[in-house]
Amino acid sequence: MRAAEIPFPVLLQDFFHRRLLAQRGASARTVASYRDAFELFLGFVEKRTGRAPATLILADLDAPTVLAFLDHLEQVRGNGPRTRNLRLTAIRSFLRYASVREPSCLPVAQRVLAIPSKRFDRKVLTFLTREEVDALLDAPDRTTWSGRRDVVLLTTLYNTGARVSEITGLRVADILLDRKVAVHLRGKGRKERVVPLWKSTAAQLRSWLPWIDRSADAPVFPNRTGQPLSRSGVASRLRSALALATKRCPSLSGRPISPHTLRHTTAMHLLQAGVDITVIAMWLGHADPATTHLYVEADLSMKEAALRRVDEPSLRPVRFTADDRLLAFLRTL
Repeated sequence: MRAAEIPFPVLLQDFFHRRLLAQRGASARTVASYRDAFELFLGFVEKRTGRAPATLILADLDAPTVLAFLDHLEQVRGNGPRTRNLRLTAIRSFLRYASVREPSCLPVAQRVLAIPSKRFDRKVLTFLTREEVDALLDAPDRTTWSGRRDVVLLTTLYNTGARVSEITGLRVADILLDRKVAVHLRGKGRKERVVPLWKSTAAQLRSWLPWIDRSADAPVFPNRTGQPLSRSGVASRLRSALALATKRCPSLSGRPISPHTLRHTTAMHLLQAGVDITVIAMWLGHADPATTHLYVEADLSMKEAALRRVDEPSLRPVRFTADDRLLAFLRTL
């Protein structure tokens, strides 16, 4: 006689506790990402079926429901393909685990696992020139507490190439200003790295620390209540600085500049300075150095320099011949 099926709520809780935390040792950011995916997914299924999440069964998470949820993300919530694929990854990961714990759900899981990730166009990386960076770093009002913080925040972002999550997670104990002048960053997938600082960045951090809580676990970049700045908080402070910097540097106007743009800018400026691409990969905390090659592809000045090393072909003048009418028609299609 077969044992009773494991209920869906039990499987989902075991997935988070056993699979993600106990077995994989997933980072807090990964757990939060998967949690958000399932909060959205279960809310969608509840509206679709009229049943509370705690009463759902695995058969309710079939491929048509998952596909409808993915369409909902893009069409209703306005999410892009990257976010859509991240949500799908969380659902797939759970169903793989569930199909091992509860073999009866294997047919449902296989159909969901067959749903492909959505392909998307990779846009050319956006980065700032050195003049634009100078204008941005000079923009905040240094006579105010928030202005001092914003200058140090933006300078540290540019110096280190840190992700937003790494800069918001920075603690006072992570600032090394004694023998070594560096910051200790905790990146994606529990990866840690130490990034050196310019003397000017270190000087700014030294002058900033007396203005905040100096305890080891205190955030280096707090908000007014002493809590770490959020991702949206960092983006908001960047927008404020950009609004002022645009007056001095009009080339910044109307461009899609985010905190991640500063990370791209760090990488591009290191590359243009002749730093080896493997060193840049370590600097940025890239798990795969191939990711860093995107910056080589984006640097037009390097391509132009390479082109100047090659002689232009000496072309003979070609006598014009009218196109065949049928071929001309086909080329208009």
